[in-house]
Amino acid sequence: MKSTDLCLSSGGAEVVLATSSDEKYPPENIIDGSSETFWTTTGMFPQEFIISFHKCVKISKLTIQCYLVRSLRIEKSLSKDPVDFEVCTEKDLQYTEGALQTEEFSLPEFQATYLRFIIKSAFDHFVSVHTVMAEGVAENI
Repeated sequence: MKSTDLCLSSGGAEVVLATSSDEKYPPENIIDGSSETFWTTTGMFPQEFIISFHKCVKISKLTIQCYLVRSLRIEKSLSKDPVDFEVCTEKDLQYTEGALQTEEFSLPEFQATYLRFIIKSAFDHFVSVHTVMAEGVAENI
């Protein structure tokens, strides 16, 4: 099976929770496939968002494009509801003045129905998340 980006709203992915929301920069922008649009936080950390795949998927690589994120934790869940998350990875990101941070996470292949991204700290009062890409295949269960 061909590996595709599973984190696209056009492919059925959905942001089911975001801890902050601005109508000009909604969390749905994270999964619209464009790095030109983004979700922005409203200060205070941690901030988080959860992406639902509405089915079990097998993920081999995660990529996030963001701005001013200092510390990030990514968790997965195989539950029918967004509960029982397990840590996939945690990383401190490098500061990139005036440019997007593009962070690739090559992980051992794993299954998930939900991904939770927790922005633990930032380089400023606000951060933006432009895209999340999950390379993998949908499971036939």
